[in-house]
Parts: sequence; structure tokens; C-alpha cells
Amino acid sequence: MSEAAQSESAQSGSIESEPAEEAPYPRIINAERGAIEVRGRRDGGMDDLYHQLLKASWPRFFGLSALAFLLLNGVFAFAYWVDRGGVQGLAEGSWLDAFFFSVQTFGTIGYGVMAPRDIYSNLLVTAESFVGLFSVAAATGLIFARISRPTARVMFSSRAVITDFDGRRMLIFRCANERANQILEAEITVSVARQMVTHEGYTVRRMHDLNVVRSRSPLFALTWRVMHPIDETSPLFGATRDSLTKDKVEVLVVLAGIDETFAQRIHARHSYMPSEIIWDRQFADILFIGDNGQRVIDYHRFHLFEDEMPQQGPN
Repeated sequence: MSEAAQSESAQSGSIESEPAEEAPYPRIINAERGAIEVRGRRDGGMDDLYHQLLKASWPRFFGLSALAFLLLNGVFAFAYWVDRGGVQGLAEGSWLDAFFFSVQTFGTIGYGVMAPRDIYSNLLVTAESFVGLFSVAAATGLIFARISRPTARVMFSSRAVITDFDGRRMLIFRCANERANQILEAEITVSVARQMVTHEGYTVRRMHDLNVVRSRSPLFALTWRVMHPIDETSPLFGATRDSLTKDKVEVLVVLAGIDETFAQRIHARHSYMPSEIIWDRQFADILFIGDNGQRVIDYHRFHLFEDEMPQQGPN
């Protein structure tokens, strides 16, 4: 790729560059895998171990913790086992007894059955006590950081719609706060990733911002209808079903705000592919007045369109 093409891509927010006929079309925001596969990146290794343990799943985190615990005790058990007769109450030649003595020392348990009785074993106990205290402190900090990390429970409509609304052509989707609290100073950013061909014939994938009617909500407690006017300034102006697929369009949505319960900033993300953008239909109304006169929000209708609502028979 020429330097001119690279410069143009960087200035316009290009996020990848490859020949058009070879371009794959996966999601940028992947709800299942959660990330883009990156090849050729230097592995952080031990330098980035804290971050890797924070983002690991709970089964993986506990599995790695258990493995580290067993390995550390296995190493110290071998050291105790080498010094035959160095631990009182330890069956001679029993590595299993040495392992359990290591576990008791590591956890500062001390049942009183086995005890070190020479300088070598006492030095090992001193070293293992330090390693045990350090390991427990590190594990406690990691578990607390994982548990206390704020998370968002924001639901996005499974489909977006391009339709006429209030006299204008609009891209519309809905989002809702699934928790019974409020997200303060909520802000939503909508962008579109679209594949384009440069003058030199190279294919680049560029990001374009989509202006929305209301991008900020002081109190996001229930639902939010997000609308982007498709006018002459919109990157989607003149788009059709076929052009969205041909240009490999993906609408990217990022919502951020302050969770009033955690008092920390949270964020949620979602994306819409061309197959998830429906044309010329209207979302079903989810807000109505109940029989008791109270205002009701029905999330059962959240993902439905008006023509998908079940027909009610006569009373």
C-alpha cells in the first residue's frame, strides 16, 4: 500500500486495510467472542499478568489459582522431602506427607503433628510463610478487584430500523437499563464502519460518526429511543439494503455513564449488521397505562415491531 493511501486512511479513521476480494466480514463488536483476533502483537506475558487475570473468566481464574497453589506446594514439598528427618512427625520418604506439611505451612494452619526440627527445615518454613502471605494478599486483591469492578446491564434492541419518523428518514434502535437504578450523565455514541475503495484501488474500512437527535441523557433509568436523521450530511444518505451489504456496513453503538450504585463509570456496546437493520417498520409501543391507572413499561415488547404484536380478541 502506498504512503499516500496509508496517510489518507489514518486521517479518516481507517481501522483495517486489505484487498476487497479477500476482506472478511465479521463483527467489530463481537458479543460472543468479545474481541478482535490480533496477530503479530507482542505477548505481554508476566509483565501484563495482572490485566490477564482481571479479564479472565471465573473458571479460568480459579483454575489458574489452584494450579499455582499446587505447584508452589509441590516445590516446597520436594524441598522438605529431600531433608530426610528434617520434619518431626513426617513419615520418612513420604512425599505426600511433605506435601501436606507444605499446605499447612502455606496456609499458616499448624495442627501440631508435624514441625521442623533442623535449620534447613526452619529456613524452608520461613521462606514458605513469606510466599504464602504474599500469595494470599495478591489473590485477595485480585478477587476484590474482580468483584468490585462495575458492570453495565444495558439491553439493546435486537434489530434497528430505517423508517420515516416525525417527517424525516431515521435510523432508530432502542436501549434500556435492565437494573432498577439510574445511569447518570449517560452518553451514547453511534458510528458506522464501512468498506471503501481508495483512488489507488485499495480497500479500507473507515469509521464515520452518526449524529443522533439526543446523544445525552442526564438520567437513564428505563428506555431510550436513539434516532439518527438520514439527511444529506449522513454517511447513510442514499443507502439501500443492497448497498449496506455491499459496503460491509456495521453500525457501532457505545453507551457510557455513571452507575449511581457503584458511583463509577460504566459502558456498554452493541452493533448492528445489515441483516439486523429492518426497513420501513415501526417499533411496538412498550409504554402504556395499566388497568390500575399506573404507567407500565413492558419489556416483552422491547424487540418487537408493531406488525409483530399478537392480536387480541374481543373482550
